[in-house]
Amino acid sequence: MTTPDVTVTVIVYNDAARLPRAVASLRAQTHTDIEIVISDDHSTDDTPAVARELAARDHRIRYVRLPENSGGCSAPRNRAIEIARAPYLMFLDSDDELPPRAVESLLAAHREREVDFTMGAVRRVRVDNGRQSTWMPHLVTERRTLEGIEADPRLLFEHLSTSKMYARAFLDRHHLRFPEGIHYEDQLFSTQAYCLARAFTIIPDPVYVWYIEPFAAEGAASISNQRHKISNVRDRVHVQRLIDDFLDASGHAGLREDKDYKFLKHDFRMYAGDLPYRDEEWLRSFAEVVNPYLDTLAPGAYARLPRPERVVLALLREGRLADTRLAARGLGHPVAPRQVTTDASGVPYWGDRVPDAEPARRELDLSDLELDTRPFPSARFRHEITGLDRGAGATLTLNVRTYDPGLRLPVGPQRAGLQLAPGGRRMTVPFRLDPVRPGVFEGTVHLDLTAAPLPFHGFEGVRHPMVRLQQQGLSHSGLLLAPLDFPAATTRVDYHSGTAPHDVTVEPEGRDPGRLQIRWRPVGVTARVIRPVVRRVARPRVRRAAKLVASLLR
Repeated sequence: MTTPDVTVTVIVYNDAARLPRAVASLRAQTHTDIEIVISDDHSTDDTPAVARELAARDHRIRYVRLPENSGGCSAPRNRAIEIARAPYLMFLDSDDELPPRAVESLLAAHREREVDFTMGAVRRVRVDNGRQSTWMPHLVTERRTLEGIEADPRLLFEHLSTSKMYARAFLDRHHLRFPEGIHYEDQLFSTQAYCLARAFTIIPDPVYVWYIEPFAAEGAASISNQRHKISNVRDRVHVQRLIDDFLDASGHAGLREDKDYKFLKHDFRMYAGDLPYRDEEWLRSFAEVVNPYLDTLAPGAYARLPRPERVVLALLREGRLADTRLAARGLGHPVAPRQVTTDASGVPYWGDRVPDAEPARRELDLSDLELDTRPFPSARFRHEITGLDRGAGATLTLNVRTYDPGLRLPVGPQRAGLQLAPGGRRMTVPFRLDPVRPGVFEGTVHLDLTAAPLPFHGFEGVRHPMVRLQQQGLSHSGLLLAPLDFPAATTRVDYHSGTAPHDVTVEPEGRDPGRLQIRWRPVGVTARVIRPVVRRVARPRVRRAAKLVASLLR
């Protein structure tokens, strides 16, 4: 039997439905001299039968089954490494795919120059809406060969083992295998590979298709999407400590600040966005797990973060859990705190008090946000819905409170507008914000969703209303935070413009900052006929014809 050029391992557990798609992407590779190992972590569904059928169709496919379930990715990958016959190895998860030229491109980079592994771009595909993006695109924009991770420590952010092709001799030389019995094994394995490699090549070509299911059912969610479990937090912190130990023991302690920054910016940040949705008990448990580890991180790693993220970390470490939840709302958006407190020298601090300890004062100092001086269009306000009443049909009455901690708005009533733009067509509902006390305004806005200017072919999607303020000819738009737990409601809406009916749902966003969310779904002829036609047309003449058909059908 001849030796194949590359062994690609597909790990699988109870994924009979998607395994054929993953294997089909390997059989479609432009470089055909490959071995395909399906490594089954003792599935209990139809995976064994499906895998054996796939192996019967193609002599390049081998099927191995672990004698018991390991509960992770490491054991099935390691089992495949043991039996792999090729000098180069790749790994694929059963719910993902390889692009057709992945093997060819990575192998060519190996043959161009002797390196320990090659890596390329990862294309992420959202399963719920089909949107595509590149994972860590700034790291894979150009072809380059690096002699060690110190040449670009940012690569610690690209910790996927599946985006790489490894020389088998490199893995064996360092006895490098996936750590078993832990989750987030890729982070430790990839850190070890980066540090142990004498050289590795990066290519900008896409080499992996990663399917993301952000709203997967709890039982089917990936490990990274199980952040609601405190055990998940423990697992992530545990693997970070293992990475720290490895860096110290291998002579790479100089990477600690870069690695700590990666943990804060990526790993912790994933939990931070969820904190507004966690109850007090969960937050206490989270702090008990995370805070001892946060105390070990390099101060320079904190200093590299945006101020709002530093605020969340500082409040958590101070044990101010309610404030932590409040500060976490709107992360990634220019959302102001409700209140700032200045000390005797005029330094503004987040919240209702000046911190006692110097480290907290350093982290909660908001001077660099320039709340009182930055240009009005980029000023920071905080708009919250304090009351929401549903009226007849598709009408809403919203009580809105606006916080202006930088005192940018003049004394007295303010003209404001609620903006909504479904289908690219904007509507603005004017309302007034009246002063309650310095830096706080309240107003009421009445929103009639039947007046939304939808396009003739309807609209399917989600929009979040924005609050618009004006001052001296300048305008500012800010997101509108909603209560986190009000019940969703759906109404059938007939539009004044003659657009066909839509089901319109008003709901809290349920993730991220928690904005007011309005969801449109066309029904009837619009959904069955008009929208499919419009999606297929590209030329203006055909668009006009589709518009004529739509008017006749109405």
